[in-house]
Amino acid sequence: MHTSQHADFERIFHPRRVAIVGVSAEGMGFGSGMFLSLTAMGFSGELIPVNPKGGTYAGRPIYKTVEDIPGDIDFAIIAVAAQYVPQALEACRKKGAAGAEILSSGFSELGTPEGQALEEQIRAVASRGIRVVGPNCFGIYCPASGLTFLPGPDLARLSGDIAFCAQSGGMSVDLAQMGVWMGLRFSKMISFGNGADLRDTQFLEYFDHDDQTQVIAMYVEGVQSGNGFFSTLKQVAARKPVIILKGGLSQAGARAVMSHTASLGGDRAIWESVLRQSRAIQVRDLIELAQTCLAFSLLPRRPYQGVTVIGGGGALGVAACDAAEAYGMDLPHFTGQRYERILANLPKPGSSAANPIDVANPFVHPSSLHEVLLAAGEDERVSLQLMVPLLYHYKSLALQLGAASVKEITPYRELARAAREAWDSTDKPVVVVLPNPKQGLDSMDIEEMLREARQAFLASGIPVFEDVRGAYQAVAHVSRFAKGIA
Repeated sequence: MHTSQHADFERIFHPRRVAIVGVSAEGMGFGSGMFLSLTAMGFSGELIPVNPKGGTYAGRPIYKTVEDIPGDIDFAIIAVAAQYVPQALEACRKKGAAGAEILSSGFSELGTPEGQALEEQIRAVASRGIRVVGPNCFGIYCPASGLTFLPGPDLARLSGDIAFCAQSGGMSVDLAQMGVWMGLRFSKMISFGNGADLRDTQFLEYFDHDDQTQVIAMYVEGVQSGNGFFSTLKQVAARKPVIILKGGLSQAGARAVMSHTASLGGDRAIWESVLRQSRAIQVRDLIELAQTCLAFSLLPRRPYQGVTVIGGGGALGVAACDAAEAYGMDLPHFTGQRYERILANLPKPGSSAANPIDVANPFVHPSSLHEVLLAAGEDERVSLQLMVPLLYHYKSLALQLGAASVKEITPYRELARAAREAWDSTDKPVVVVLPNPKQGLDSMDIEEMLREARQAFLASGIPVFEDVRGAYQAVAHVSRFAKGIA
């Protein structure tokens, strides 16, 4: 990527002056909604509303045309009827904007000659010197600058190292919202819709050179130039993990993709083969994509083979063994002095120190589990420790003790500290699974406690998953990337 191109992207993601074309003094359209969302996010730059009717909005004057704005602009958000978009885009170009996002729909996704002609006009304007995100998109979310998606006034302002781009606005917003509670922190997110100008290939190039971005995730429906995309993907995936969710691989999905963004879904066998050759990481749904991002963001990028499983219940241990094998991992068997050292910290009878480590009692003190993690983590065959604390059982203990709430007696903060200290001492990462079979209306307090527990582990840099299989799956993706296996 040329220096000038990179500079344009930086102005797009970190603009100082943004024109919002389509802000109405009356009613609530997309333009007005974006103005309010950016204000709620605490956008760091200047917002300039534009509408032919003029007036004022939120105490600011509405300029009747882009040309009336004093001085240059860096970026534009266009939310007007499709037929007015090319003219508005050209005016923003002449005002010096590095880029614009077009929220408006009514282009090639309609499958009509009129819509396709309007999109060609957008391309013609872009070719004269302005980069375009969209049309038919939700735009850009950049926590560092305060840019946000169309309906996103409540997204996190914390920046991270994960970048995401997608043709789907809804999926982009869903992942951004999931990130708030899952512990995903984003550098940039882009919903590019029809992709009349900027698409996945260009964003891949930018993310490759973006020092803040260390993990790249994508939702792809179709690509304009297969050779260009796959060539770029191969280059980028050799340096940074690229996680891809490909939509439209089934016949029904391909039809849905055509009506969504006018893209071609593509043949399943060809896509899967090319993604493997490119060393990209293919995932099957949004949950797997999010969990894989979490693992890459928090775990060291190294091969993981030997795993310990620490939790309660014999059946849980059996399932953990079977799942580990399915993802190319195994559970080293503990005997001798290590077995005895682990067993000394477990309640009796009923516990087992062989690996899986059955603690037999969900109320084992965090200090004891810390010693278990230390003893198991010092085994050279172990590369990862998976802990499954059954915290939901504290509800019954709270009832027995007459405690005011289950949060009051559940030592999740102490457990998070114990896990982090064991990780630091042994250099063996710890991942946590927080199951919850109690999801009835009478167990809302358990859900609240588990959500706070998740945040405590995440604050300690420990990834948290919903189930053992999902944890293994995410770890396996990291392991295969570290081994250089597609």
